[in-house]
This record gives sequence, C-alpha cells and structure tokens, in this order.
Amino acid sequence: MQSQISLPRFLARTARALVAFALTAGLALGSTGAAHAQRVPIVRDAEIEALVREYARPILKAAGLANSGITIVLVNDPAFNAFVAGRRIFVNTGTLMTAETPNEVIGVLAHEAGHIAGGHQERLRDQLERAQTMAIVAALLGAGAMVAGAATDTSGLGAAGAGIVAGGSEFARRGLLGYQRSEESTADRSAITYLNATGQSSRGMLKTFQRFQSALSLSGARVDPYQVSHPMPRERIANLETLAKSSPYFDKLDPPALQQRHDMMRVKIAVYTQGQAAASRTLRNLNDPLATRYGDAQATYLYGDLRSSLGKADALIKAQPKNPYFHELRGDILMKSNKPAAAAESYATAVRLDPARSGILPIALGQAYLAMGTPDSLKKAVAEIRKGLDNDRENSAGYRYLAQAYGMQGDVADAELATAEGHFYGGAYKDAKIFAARAQTKLKRGSPGWVRAQDIINYKQPGKKK
Repeated sequence: MQSQISLPRFLARTARALVAFALTAGLALGSTGAAHAQRVPIVRDAEIEALVREYARPILKAAGLANSGITIVLVNDPAFNAFVAGRRIFVNTGTLMTAETPNEVIGVLAHEAGHIAGGHQERLRDQLERAQTMAIVAALLGAGAMVAGAATDTSGLGAAGAGIVAGGSEFARRGLLGYQRSEESTADRSAITYLNATGQSSRGMLKTFQRFQSALSLSGARVDPYQVSHPMPRERIANLETLAKSSPYFDKLDPPALQQRHDMMRVKIAVYTQGQAAASRTLRNLNDPLATRYGDAQATYLYGDLRSSLGKADALIKAQPKNPYFHELRGDILMKSNKPAAAAESYATAVRLDPARSGILPIALGQAYLAMGTPDSLKKAVAEIRKGLDNDRENSAGYRYLAQAYGMQGDVADAELATAEGHFYGGAYKDAKIFAARAQTKLKRGSPGWVRAQDIINYKQPGKKK
C-alpha cells in the first residue's frame, strides 16, 4: 500500500522544519545578538577594564567610532573569543589571559571594531530574513510537489517534494554561512587598516590565527569549510600575511610599560578565575618581576595568609606608589581582615590615583564605609557609591550596596528604589517593577525618584509582550 500524506500533516512538518532552520540561523545571529549578550557571565574589574579600554581607544578612533558610545564588556569565559552586540564589544577573559602581548588583544579589538564600523550586524539580520524567505519558497514548492504526489498516488513525486524542502533549507543555510565568512574576511582587512593607521603591528592578529590553526590541527577534527561561519585559520593567514608584513609597523613591539601591565592583567585573571594551579603556571611563565610579585600577592590574599599578603601589597606600593590597583589590593586585604577603616584609606587613595575614573573603586570605598556602620560613615558610603554609579550606571551590585546604606539610615523609599535599580540593571525586570512600585508609594509624586520608579514600572523589555 502506497503511503500518502495529508496537507495538514505536511504543513505541520514543514512548519517544524522552518522553525528548526530559523533556530539554526538565529544561533549564528545570537553570537552577536543582544539576547546572547544578556546571558553571558560578566566580570568586573577596574584595572582590567581600564587597560582594555586603553587598547581599544586609538582603534575606535581610526574606525570612526570614537564618539559612538562603544563599550567593552569582560566575559568570564576561558575560551579565546570575542563578539559584538549592538554598541558593545564582549571580550572573554580567556582571550586576555592567553594573549601573550597587548598587540594580540589589540588585533582582536580591531577585528570587532571592523564589524561595528561595517554595519555587519544589521546586514546579517537582512541576510537572515533573506535566507528564511528562500526556505519558505522552497517549502512552498515542495508542498506543491508533495500534494500533487499524494493526489495522484505518485510516491516518487512526494519524495521529490520532500527533497525540495530539505534542499532549499540547506541551500539557504549555506548561503547565510557564506555571507558570514565574507564579513569576517572584511573585518580582518579593516583591522589591518586600523592597526596601520594607529602605527601598530598586525603581527598579533597573525599569531592569533596561527594559534587557532595549531589548535585545530592538534584536535584532529576534519572541518567542512562550507559548514562554518568563519574562514578557516589557514585561509585567513594566507589572505592577511602579505598585507600584514608589508606594513612598516609589522616588527614594532609593544612598549615595555604596557607589556608589564598586560602581564599583571594576565596573572590577575589566572588567580581569580582559574585557581591556584593555573595561577602558578602563569606566574612561572612571566618574565616581568613586578608582575610576578603582583600575582603572588593576589594568590596569597586569596589562598594564603592575610598578614603575609598585606606585606606583599605594601612592597608593591613601595615599588610603584602611584599605581591605584596596588592600593586597591591593599584595601581588599584589609576588608577581608575586618579592618574597614584602614581599608577605606587604601580605597580612597586608589580612587584619587585612578586616571580612568572607574566607578568600581568609589563603590569599593563605599563598601568600606558601609562596613564601619557609623552615622557619619553611612553618609560617606551613600556619597561614594552614588559617585561610582554616576560613572558606572549599570553596576547592579553597586545599587545593592546603596540600598543597604539607605536601609541602615532608615531611608526605606530610597532603599527600595535602589533595589529596583539593581534588579533592573541585573535583568530581573519583574522584581525591579515590584520594588519600584513599592518605592513609589513612599516618594513624593513628580520627584526625580518617583519619575525614575515610573520609568522602571513602564519599561517594556525588547521582544517581549506586555
């Protein structure tokens, strides 16, 4: 007996195929999409953020993005990766820790800047819509063949119709991947343009691709170059090597002071995210004595003796008295030693010396004042935390400390509004609306706090229905 397929069953099956295709294409977009960006584990650190922004600043200027509100976000992920979402460049901590020189990270940032300057995200959305349209057309053609086959008891025609559906979706998917590969190549070339414009070497970019090629070779994996969204590493090296080596800056090295800060960043990431074993390996591979001592002081703080770590921090400060992050480390040690007054002094020095004016350091100072718990220190805590939030508005943890300070002062309305802000910037919009509504009942109608609470209550998450 010949099998037949009803039109409703076919449409349901086709719908499932289209949904599967859309999800597959969506994953390609998701790597640079805001939804993905909201799910990544973010890590905050004043020192690392300041250094990476310093790496990016001349590149963004060369790309015409200096005044475009581009921000850089650190992702707590050991993989070597970076991606773009909107006006944000996300960089994995694994990228920063693996890269042996600043130039390697700068090459990654230049590539991502190329995506933003080239409008690749917007174009990718257009390509996704086109690919979905192609899949729909293929599905309709296949539907006609399958219905005709069912009506005439011609099983071969029905099978051909199913093949049209599957083939159309695969053709659309390959087209989308091919488009992404071309955009990656364009971003690579743009990156070299930016590096040349800023008088920097593109050697780091080539080293990154060589690292990918080595990892791929060691894995033994056989990859179909037409089934991936990025060009193969060997192909990227071949396309860029001549262009990179023709630059007068190819052999230019990073300044020693910048390399030292880079090494300090690498060991800091290893200590705080990879554990003692990884930290020890990184320390052994460092050539800079001060960076080695910095990593050792942090490892001692986290895993060893607080008194010993304080002595090591003091020695670092003696070597570089104007380094704000050595004073920050001293403050961290004193806070963990339950000495908030002394910690406040160290944090205050860090805030004063910080050229980047990070919002993180004033918030840390506010935490120390908060731990002191006196009426005067609570006032200082509110002032410092608010100062930090003025520079770092989306610091959700800062709002929690601000809410605690207000609560200890008996200011319930502002405590609830700060809690609402913390939930809002943490992505917990339902909780944010609840606390905003509670705060609004205690705030004067029309006051700035009342208006902000109303904004949170009325906020509609993109892509969500009310």
